[in-house]
Amino acid sequence: MMRKTYGFSLFFLILSGAAQAMQISFPSWGFFTDLPEEYELADGDMKSVYSFASPAGAIVNIQAYQAGAYQSAEDLAGAIQKRLNNRGEADVFEYRNKKAVILELDFSLGNAAISGFGLCLELDGASASGTESGTPFLLALAYGDTADGDLTALHLSSLDSIAPDAGSLHAPGPIVAYSFPRGARKTVALAGGAGEAAFFERDAEAAQFVVDREDAVLRRYLQTPVWKEAWMRFYRTIYRDSFERIQNAAFALERSWNMPAADNRAFASAALKWVQGFQYERDLEGSDFVNLVTAAIEGRGDCDSRALLWAVIMEQAGVRAGIMVSVEYSHAMGIVDVDGEGARFSLDGKNWLVAETTAHVDIGLIGQSMSDSNKWIGIAFE
Repeated sequence: MMRKTYGFSLFFLILSGAAQAMQISFPSWGFFTDLPEEYELADGDMKSVYSFASPAGAIVNIQAYQAGAYQSAEDLAGAIQKRLNNRGEADVFEYRNKKAVILELDFSLGNAAISGFGLCLELDGASASGTESGTPFLLALAYGDTADGDLTALHLSSLDSIAPDAGSLHAPGPIVAYSFPRGARKTVALAGGAGEAAFFERDAEAAQFVVDREDAVLRRYLQTPVWKEAWMRFYRTIYRDSFERIQNAAFALERSWNMPAADNRAFASAALKWVQGFQYERDLEGSDFVNLVTAAIEGRGDCDSRALLWAVIMEQAGVRAGIMVSVEYSHAMGIVDVDGEGARFSLDGKNWLVAETTAHVDIGLIGQSMSDSNKWIGIAFE
């Protein structure tokens, strides 16, 4: 996003948020997905089998298996390998303290050469019906005809959006967890002399992988009718991946600022001043977004990197927050659910206080030149 210089005033901004495409919940089984915008439900029994199709030729098939159907994720993966006559390899890994299997798909369907990836994940609970003993499992296959071009980003983004339980909605997805084992924890200094925090060795690398992959997915939709929904998903995906990675940093910042526990506005202001002090930076050759781990440690990033980092910190502190973004203004700001005077943004039935993250102004101030409410999109994460 482009950097701009603003004159500031206090005013009340009201915007009814656009209908937000959120995660799809499968309550009988306890898992969630957040597929890219082009996928539509195409087939399935709507009980345990679901098939989603993309105009580009990408398919996501999801099937949940009752407890007792398979003894382990490895057993399920082995059965799928045989059923598809798959030539790709399978690899066992651990996702959130449970065994999982990733499959490289390489098989034939008629005369078509099919490629993609698959996941076998253990689900919580005895079964969807509650009558069988053992463990239920989830199978997800993301694939397409190799002749349709490179659909890799779509496949990986789709599978990484799967959360096998509600707790996983605030943790890196299974694909990035497999691709980037987190390694040992290390303590590093946070930007701006705001104390030290613990991160895992590969957190920044993994977070940047997610940013770059989701930027590639987002670019598919920028000239389509669903560009707003795709943009919102871009930030939701980064929020999910970064939430757990930033957790210890958020605690460290709370200790550093030593704010009264009940003064949410003061904490929001302190966090805002911290990100306002970052070095403004754009990547003109890649994604215009610095991953949140790097932003927190190195103190750099564009407006949306800062706004999203600020929102994650607020949510970590138990204060509802989000961001507002604008194509026309080439800008992003934070929004937070706290009391007090200031410019407000209406979203999901709440009037959120705005937070400008790039200019050194108090919370609740916004530039007069950005006052057209029709040019903002609000994104709340919880």
